[in-house]
Amino acid sequence: MTMEHTVRAYDEELDALTAEVSRMGGLAEAELTDAVQAITRRNLTLAQAVISRDERLDEIESEIERRAIRLIALRQPVADDLRRTVAALKISTNLERCGDLAKNIAKRALVIAESDPITPVTRSIERMGELVASRLKDVLDAFAARDIERANAVWRRDHEIDEHYDSVFRELLTYMMADPRTINSSAHLLFVAKNLERIGDHATNIAEIIHYEVLGEHVTGRRPKLDSLER
Repeated sequence: MTMEHTVRAYDEELDALTAEVSRMGGLAEAELTDAVQAITRRNLTLAQAVISRDERLDEIESEIERRAIRLIALRQPVADDLRRTVAALKISTNLERCGDLAKNIAKRALVIAESDPITPVTRSIERMGELVASRLKDVLDAFAARDIERANAVWRRDHEIDEHYDSVFRELLTYMMADPRTINSSAHLLFVAKNLERIGDHATNIAEIIHYEVLGEHVTGRRPKLDSLER
């Protein structure tokens, strides 16, 4: 095999690894969107579908790990190529956690559907879900394009998801204090909001990984969290 063919094969392996991460990202996005819709529409069938599809994300993560380890062992990448390979590994781990959190939201949907709806809070959850989904999409698009500015924009706006979580928390606390009968469903909705906030954190993690992958340096400074929160 000539040097040209070797380099071409190497580049193809890297491109395939990146494509697999993007495919996993698309599935994670769909899991998140469907899980939130299962909550807002009280759709048990959709909730069950999200739960059953989570295993596929685990399989893709394992495949990405296998490919990355093989590439490192056989090709011994350095500098930019090594960062790109390690980034794929780290991002797939974050996406797998996003899938787990989406599955947890779907499981909560099965329980919440048995209680009377708390419509105003459900709408707040829907808005928060849309915000988190948009952040996840933006950061995955940034990864595919190696767009550092778009990744940094996701990082800078991390606090907006925290603000939504705080708002939902206060809203649910008001309902629980006013009517103890809402405590059970409110507690489940609170866990849903917390899971959404954690998915937002994973999106921010991915933004930091992209920053290091492209520039070879870590993000400086603390994440723009709310000062009032201990996170």
